[in-house]
Amino acid sequence: MSREIASYVSFNKDLLRLCESSSLRDIMANSILTDAILIPQKIALVEASPSSKERMHNLSYINIIIRNINSYCLGLEKDGVKETEYINLLRSELKSFRKYYRKWKVSIR
Repeated sequence: MSREIASYVSFNKDLLRLCESSSLRDIMANSILTDAILIPQKIALVEASPSSKERMHNLSYINIIIRNINSYCLGLEKDGVKETEYINLLRSELKSFRKYYRKWKVSIR
């Protein structure tokens, strides 16, 4: 979903080159894409980590990523993205993910 949103809202349609753009919208789209890719990687690190300190670090990093993606969604709206249905859909998915994430977080402590 993040890939499609990034492609839709960005001025630069080459997603591999979004990081080279100086457009604020492209930077936010790239950040959504990058952060969405990091979530499953951090989950895997939590699951594989024998250290509770490392698990807690990665768990807090996931919280930061979720907050950041929500902030980027707001930023895209403020930057003038008119069709907010996709942004609201991403927010809804993040809200659902956060609910399950909290349950999972409690279960691994």
